[in-house]
Amino acid sequence: MWFQQGLSFLPIALVIWTAAAFTFSYIIAVTLHHVDPALPYISDTGTVAPEKCLFGAMLNIAAVLCLATIYVRYKQVHALNPEENLIIKLNKAGLVLGILSCLGASLVANFQPKIHGKQVFWIRLLLLVWCGVSVLSMLTCSSILYSGNFGTDLVQKLHWNPEDKGYVLHLITTVAEWSMSFSFFGFFLTYIRDFQKISLRVEANLHGLTLYDPAPCPVINERTRLLSREF
Repeated sequence: MWFQQGLSFLPIALVIWTAAAFTFSYIIAVTLHHVDPALPYISDTGTVAPEKCLFGAMLNIAAVLCLATIYVRYKQVHALNPEENLIIKLNKAGLVLGILSCLGASLVANFQPKIHGKQVFWIRLLLLVWCGVSVLSMLTCSSILYSGNFGTDLVQKLHWNPEDKGYVLHLITTVAEWSMSFSFFGFFLTYIRDFQKISLRVEANLHGLTLYDPAPCPVINERTRLLSREF
C-alpha cells in the first residue's frame, strides 16, 4: 500500500490524529453546550473540562508526531543538498522553528492553570522550557554528530575517550538526554498536590458463586478503597 512505503505514515498519522483531536473536542464541547456549534475557536473547544483533558492529551501526541515529521523532512532535505550552504542553513532554521512550534502546541494544550496559583504555573512553565532546551540541544548535537563527518560507526560506539572526534558533541548529547529525563521527573512531581485530593475505589460485582451458576449471587457486592484519600 502507498501509505506503507518508507516513512509516509508519519504525515498521514499526524493529520489524522490532529483532526481527530479537534473533532472529538468539538463534539464534546458542543454536546455539553460549552461552545456554540457555528465555528467556534479551536482553542475554545479545549478550554472546559472534560473536553480539555482529551484535547490536551491528544495534542501532546500530535506534537510528538509533528516533531518526528519535521525531523525526517530535515534529514531528507539535508541528504538531497549536502553541499548547498544556503539550503543547509535554511533547513536548520526550519528545524528550529518546527521544534519551537511543536513545543508551543504542547504548551497551549496543557497550560490552562485554573485550579492552581501562579506558583505552580511558573514551575511547570520553567520545567517545559528546561525540557525544550534539552530536546533542542540533544537533537541539534546528535544530528551534527551522526552527519558522517565524525565517522560512520558511531551508532554502535559505546565507549568514548576525550581524544575521540566528536567527543564534545557526544557529551552534550548525553547530558541533554539526562537533563530531559530529569525535567520529566520534575514535571510529574508537580502532580503531588493534585493527587492529594483524589481517591479511587474498586467495586467487585459478583453475578454468581461459580462460573457455571446461572442464579444471582446472594453475596453483597464488595467495595474497597483503592488508593489514598477522599476527593
